[in-house]
Amino acid sequence: MSTYKKEVGTAVQNFAGDPANPLTGQLWYDSNASEFKYQEQVTGNAWSTGNSMNTARAQLAGAGTQTAALGFGGTTPPVSALTEQYNGTSWTEVADLNTARRLIAGTGTQTSSLAFGGHAPSVTAVTESWNGSSWTEVADLNTARVALAAAGADNTSALAFGGLNPPTYYANTESWNGSSWTEVADLNTARRDLGGNGIITSALAYGGDTPGSTAATESWNGTSWTDVADLNTARRLAGAGTDNTNALGIGGETPGGASALTESWNGSIWTETSDLNTARQELGATGASNSSALAFGGSLNPPAVAFTEEWNAGINLGAWYTGGSLNTARQGARSSGTQTAALVAGGGASPPYNAQTELYNGTSWSEVNDLNLARSDLAGTGTQTSSLFFGGYTGPPGTTNRTETESWNGYVWTEVNDLNTARRGLGAAGVSNTSALAFGGLGPAPSRVAVTETWNGSNWTEVNDMNTARANIGSFGTQTSALGCGGDPDGNFTELWNGTSWTEVNNMNTTREAMGSAGVQTSGLIFGGSASPKQQTESWNGTAWSNVGGLNSGRGSLSGAGTSTLALAIGGGPPATTATEEWDGTGFITRTITTTSE
Repeated sequence: MSTYKKEVGTAVQNFAGDPANPLTGQLWYDSNASEFKYQEQVTGNAWSTGNSMNTARAQLAGAGTQTAALGFGGTTPPVSALTEQYNGTSWTEVADLNTARRLIAGTGTQTSSLAFGGHAPSVTAVTESWNGSSWTEVADLNTARVALAAAGADNTSALAFGGLNPPTYYANTESWNGSSWTEVADLNTARRDLGGNGIITSALAYGGDTPGSTAATESWNGTSWTDVADLNTARRLAGAGTDNTNALGIGGETPGGASALTESWNGSIWTETSDLNTARQELGATGASNSSALAFGGSLNPPAVAFTEEWNAGINLGAWYTGGSLNTARQGARSSGTQTAALVAGGGASPPYNAQTELYNGTSWSEVNDLNLARSDLAGTGTQTSSLFFGGYTGPPGTTNRTETESWNGYVWTEVNDLNTARRGLGAAGVSNTSALAFGGLGPAPSRVAVTETWNGSNWTEVNDMNTARANIGSFGTQTSALGCGGDPDGNFTELWNGTSWTEVNNMNTTREAMGSAGVQTSGLIFGGSASPKQQTESWNGTAWSNVGGLNSGRGSLSGAGTSTLALAIGGGPPATTATEEWDGTGFITRTITTTSE
């Protein structure tokens, strides 16, 4: 039988299926499925890209929090003694370990931490204490080992558990009191390359190799280990968290190779959540809880990497909803305006190209006056009533790039002065038909360009080039404050324009080209793209990118309009589509809850 919660003062609507765009809070009866359904809002979790370490390395250890972390040891190769500090924005090299080593364990804070065990160049029991400025050798572990795990609050209180000294897998646990190590109760399962976190009286051990990947999880109460619920996926991994009720299991290695999996522990069970942006093994991790953590370094097997990612739980993620369809299916078109007042023109994958222009009123598209020159892969910027469209191509791709510029006054297109450099797949930014920026693009095939031009309402003027020549760029902003990202060759580079010059900043999480975009330099969205059609949306906060909700269908060569909170994704392909999707602006994912049957 089915069970339902009583809804007081709520009207139940009847549908033969699910409504196309149910509202948050809407309750309905699906007569085809014979089920009551409810639309709710939920928050989500995501990894965002932080600045990379100065030195790429794997098999390292860490201590601290998301905004005050320490990463030390590892292999670049060769085996490293390097120590770096993270301040929430960037890494700085500080004093080296006394003993270079890899497969090391570490715990504590950025100013008070412990490093122990590892391989240097043989298996070692060496322990070093960090005081915020330098490392000091202290008493050795009782059992030398590599690939062990650690828990502890500072350099006066720590646990060391598990590990390997070939061919022996260890279950040994040792407790540190600030001056010496004491053996305490063993793990129930001997293993290496396990995740661990917590403090001396409340810790968690999970995953690893026994040999063979394990999902086993054990909880430490200050006296003994108890088996609790397994990870969902057996693997070697890194861990972060505060105690035995709060942890993250991050990345690692499965029999299939490097993993991006992230699982969150709530004291009872592990729940799979958003993956790392980059799958990797032998990484370092630290954090104060399962809602705030840092993952850094690691290996793609090979090479070693310097990537840093920040974990943010409970952030507000967006969602895409179906809007009114275009009258003409198209890809390679461009658009301008807002979510409720947008304009799209041009497009086409092959001749004849499209000159048709359509206006969006927040509900549906209407055909208006055509461009003077039919073309695809052009650029566009401005508003629904004051836009500038320029560049593109009119013949076989790469053979007839254009310089033509057209100005829209809300009613008709007028030809104005040409670009200085003919190109297609270029980026654009601007607020009207009197102020715009054109950058990058593809010149005579296969020549990518970095040329930047500004429009003053009458003429184009060449200014400082981008740092990286590229085509099919994602872009948004104004003539004096813009962002260009990704592009061909299928990159993830991001550059900021300050009105004078371009500066390289944090990369996107996903390499792509020919994507849609919306926003301003400090707050924007990138969505879809190719080379293979993508659904993923990324949100820019002025400093870094975060993965948010995906489009309903993967597509490249699409266009976008609006802001980071109220946006449109328009057309795209292949094949060319009329699809329009609206970014909800609520900052929440919506999902449909279906009643359960007993």
